[in-house]
Amino acid sequence: MSTLMRATGTFTKLLSPSSHSFSLRPSASLLTRHQMSTEVENVITRLKNSGLLRSQGLIAGKWVDAHDRKTIKVCNPATGEVIVDVPCMGQKETNDAISSAFEAFYSWSKLTATERSKYLRKWYDLLIAHKEDLGQLITLEQGKPLKESLGEVSYGAGFIEFSAEEAKRIYGDIIPATLPDRRLFVLKQPVGVVGAITPWNFPLAMITRKVGPALACGCTVVIKPSELTPLTALAAAELSLQAGIPPGVVNVVMGNAADIGDAILASTQVRKITFTGSTAVGKKLMAGAAGTVKRVSLELGGNAPCIVFDDADLDVAVKGALAAKFRNSGQTCVCANRVLVQEGIYEKFANAFSKAVQNLQVGDGFTEGVAQGPLINEAAVQKVESFIKDAISKGAKVLLGGKRHSLGMTFYEPTVIGDVKSEMLLSREEVFGPVAPLLLFKTEEEAIRLANDTNAGLAAYIFTNSIQRSWRVSEALEYGLVGINEGIISTEVAPFGGVKQSGLGREGSKYGLDEYLEMKYVCLGNMNSN
Repeated sequence: MSTLMRATGTFTKLLSPSSHSFSLRPSASLLTRHQMSTEVENVITRLKNSGLLRSQGLIAGKWVDAHDRKTIKVCNPATGEVIVDVPCMGQKETNDAISSAFEAFYSWSKLTATERSKYLRKWYDLLIAHKEDLGQLITLEQGKPLKESLGEVSYGAGFIEFSAEEAKRIYGDIIPATLPDRRLFVLKQPVGVVGAITPWNFPLAMITRKVGPALACGCTVVIKPSELTPLTALAAAELSLQAGIPPGVVNVVMGNAADIGDAILASTQVRKITFTGSTAVGKKLMAGAAGTVKRVSLELGGNAPCIVFDDADLDVAVKGALAAKFRNSGQTCVCANRVLVQEGIYEKFANAFSKAVQNLQVGDGFTEGVAQGPLINEAAVQKVESFIKDAISKGAKVLLGGKRHSLGMTFYEPTVIGDVKSEMLLSREEVFGPVAPLLLFKTEEEAIRLANDTNAGLAAYIFTNSIQRSWRVSEALEYGLVGINEGIISTEVAPFGGVKQSGLGREGSKYGLDEYLEMKYVCLGNMNSN
């Protein structure tokens, strides 16, 4: 393909009143591959000049290659072009990183909380100072629009700032004794070396959300970022060194996921694993951690319902559902995977929502005004296609989109599907793409039943103007997070995590620090003797 079409967001609408069926015809300008390549090359040059485009792993404060010199390619999903080669590391490098973290643990954990807080604060300052560079790097390797990438930098840095503040507030306890000559204490101490395995959809925030509290508590870490998006992790690690965080406290390995994971699981020096990713991999890690009885935190897949009641403010519901569904091209674990709409508002909502989705501009994330970038790879597109094919075969109707975008590569049209039923894959599994399935319900009880009819339990959304209903439904939903009249609810100051098969533990907030602490009971006896 000699040219790539860049959608401007202006579409010709074909609306059938009976079916609410839309089609998209992009009014597009043309961007040649040469022009796009030049733009990307300019971004890469700026990142190299800033010192943040690292292409080696970090072990014991040193940038290193794989011991066998094997590499993997990191590509720009918008163009398919190779950004850089990084080491394809495995068991040997991971064991070296674990040893480095283990050796650094004693001195790091013995620092005062105030000292660790100062290091983290400096790291936060550097992340914010390099916000533009980090945002461009995220868009380059992950594909999301630059505006979203910059938002992720602020969000991700917020976990480091919050951890810096909370490091000084890790309190123990004194328990009233049952005998007069005893004193009873509770100490909170760091778990030890932490293995942090992170996904590609938020290449900075998923790292800082784990590493910030771990370091605040006195732990050291071995980070394994996704092989699809390792560059942001390496840039963040570089800034941790610039912040003065001692060698070995933060280590980064990437490459062969199975070998790295096996090494982390097998090591008795790693005392905790924290993982964000698919439920299937999370189950394997949980089973593997049993061999050495490691502590495990898991933030796994979701199947988020977005429930729109008849009494909802239509504009608020459309805006909230749009944000909850299409952020990061639908590639988040808290994306609205099912939009449940009450029958009295279904027609109005389907029309208004489809019109809003129609205006989403698709294109390269560096293009001004783009709201949706590419999917991460071809497998992601094929998954979306298979889910839509399944839905159509079972009676669903495509109201908007439903096919690959004319830009080519892994771009996919923002899609709305009507007449979706519970037995369809779109209702049962996480689509992880820009597809909004609409399901009709009649009563509040039916909405709760449909929403809870899943093994997942991460995020849910409600749109209603009834305070009473918002409380009733929030309490009845089997989910770890609930947004009421809001589609973007994640923040570093609130606990993030799921129930059922969406995971174990919480990240963020003061509760997130407990995941990296052991509780020790100390009994001091014979207090009445000299």
